[in-house]
Amino acid sequence: MRFALVGTGLMAQEHIRNLALAPGCSVIALVDPEPSSLLWARRSLTEAFGPESADIPGFADVASMLDTVAADAVIVSSPNFTHHEVLLPLLATDLHILCEKPLCTTLADAQDIMLRSQSRRGIFWVGMEYRFMPPVTRFITDVRNGTTGPLRRLALHEHRFPFLRKVGDWNRFNRNTGGTMVEKCCHFFDLMRTIVQAEPVSVFCSGASDVNHRDENYGGAVPDIIDNSFTTVDFDNGVRVMLDLCMFAEGSEEQELLVAIGDQAKLEVGIPSGIKTLSPRVPIGAPKAVTREHIAVRDDVLAAGHHHGATYFQLLAFLEAAAGNAPVQVTARDGLIAVAMGTAAEISAREKRVVHMREILN
Repeated sequence: MRFALVGTGLMAQEHIRNLALAPGCSVIALVDPEPSSLLWARRSLTEAFGPESADIPGFADVASMLDTVAADAVIVSSPNFTHHEVLLPLLATDLHILCEKPLCTTLADAQDIMLRSQSRRGIFWVGMEYRFMPPVTRFITDVRNGTTGPLRRLALHEHRFPFLRKVGDWNRFNRNTGGTMVEKCCHFFDLMRTIVQAEPVSVFCSGASDVNHRDENYGGAVPDIIDNSFTTVDFDNGVRVMLDLCMFAEGSEEQELLVAIGDQAKLEVGIPSGIKTLSPRVPIGAPKAVTREHIAVRDDVLAAGHHHGATYFQLLAFLEAAAGNAPVQVTARDGLIAVAMGTAAEISAREKRVVHMREILN
């Protein structure tokens, strides 16, 4: 599978390392208007694939790339606000497309891309890596197999470091990212739907910009992105889900923690420990029956990225779907609903009210 990379910044570096681990994959073109990013990508390609990769052509825009090279697939990891513009010419081709989250920064753009992605020969896949972390994948399977009994509530926690620096500091402002609840939390809204297997009805978010980036100034503008929040989502099957986000908690032992509770048991999994814990309900006074299991990930896969192996396993699933051997696991509609839930959370945080999904998504 011959890949072109659109956007060659931090996430593209991770894709390069993982493409090098997957048999039969190569990178034949780079697209980025920023020369320093192209240079960075060429260095990474040389390290991952060998010195012959140093001569891979680079282009400033997608149209020039499409006119020059014959790729099989493309990975879009350009800044969020560029996704709609970048995807339009790609969707007019038969290329297999993996577009990094969020699908787009606005609902209108995400809906447009969903419609355009239908009835194409090439597959369209939204990069929701968190589903593919092996411990999380096992957690999802256990919940679906009834390990907890009927699911009643789900809690997702991410306590992590602040947003990293990006070219032009584009990720400091809601107008470029869609807001933290779209940019970062679309992962978790996608996980909610995947685990609960239902659709969201309402969203309530309490969030603010309390700590991070308050001393930064860009042409007189101070960053306006949320850096911590609590979000509650009600689903149409009666399950309630809570997301706890804090982006000034970089000292935490676990960056992510997922907790599912049903009628019969509580199930937890932590990242990066990879420890899955099952705590069945027992009569009061009876001995606890807690069991723990470590879900291991290959060292080379862990070393290839910052998502606990998820980028690699997502790539394998993408390749299977592109070959016609498996369905697309993260569709454009999945990407749209994740953006819609994030948009609802941003509105809720600003207006301090419950937002019903029917208000923003027909």
